[in-house]
Amino acid sequence: MSSSRDKNKIAHLADPCKAGRSLRLRLGDPPRLALVLGSGFGWVLEKWRSLKRVRCLDIPGFGKPGVEGHPGECHLVDMEGVPVWVLSGRTHFYEGHEMAQVTFPVRALASAGVKDLLLTNAAGGIHPTWQPGEFMVVTDHINLMGSNPLRGAEVSGMSRFVDLTQAYDLDLRKLLRKAGRRSGIRLRTGVYLAVSGPSYETAAEIRAFSRLGADAVGMSTVPEVIVARQCGMRVAAVSCITNLAAGLGGEPLSHAEVLRAGKQAKAAGCRWLGAFFVSYARIR
Repeated sequence: MSSSRDKNKIAHLADPCKAGRSLRLRLGDPPRLALVLGSGFGWVLEKWRSLKRVRCLDIPGFGKPGVEGHPGECHLVDMEGVPVWVLSGRTHFYEGHEMAQVTFPVRALASAGVKDLLLTNAAGGIHPTWQPGEFMVVTDHINLMGSNPLRGAEVSGMSRFVDLTQAYDLDLRKLLRKAGRRSGIRLRTGVYLAVSGPSYETAAEIRAFSRLGADAVGMSTVPEVIVARQCGMRVAAVSCITNLAAGLGGEPLSHAEVLRAGKQAKAAGCRWLGAFFVSYARIR
């Protein structure tokens, strides 16, 4: 039986071009846009029907997520007339995977021909006026995961010194905000701070993060954003504020709470993303 360390080594040896070809073979011609579903966003595949599906384990180099709410599948979905590749679930740094494994699907998507990437996640709210169930369009991030996915050997043809001044594409952010207005959703915009997890933060850490300028905190997304920008993709990210961060609410934090809050945001999220895909179809 192979160990977790052996599987992580495989990720370094995996070829994103081979994985991209496998995605094209199983899902068809690549769309312009791909969507990664984070915790609490499973309702997307309840609202929009999957036309084709493949298990992540059937794509060379992809890992299987080990967290509830992350089934580990790739779908071709028609979203309001827009073909989208949807990755239902992601592997996380806190599961013991190396950054190469966590970010490998993004490299495969880029190799296959995907140009735009929309990432979603569940996050704890740090901003003092925000409430669970609200959505935040990410404008910037703070990486406190203790690692960077570009660390190590340089990828052939790509610089490891990636400019992240505009990591989150302004035009995609405008489309998301416009869709929020059209669907009657009160959107927040702010800074996402990423930590390694898996334990939740202490109240003292949350106070420190607030002073650093963070509006929400989570355990994903940032590595994928960095690699997507290295690959030349346009990136946008959306957080569902599923709970108040440590010390700001009266209840203990749990992953079950995160999943419940995500389901409760389904109706608003469907209206918002539906409006976004309609707007995206007009400009793609």
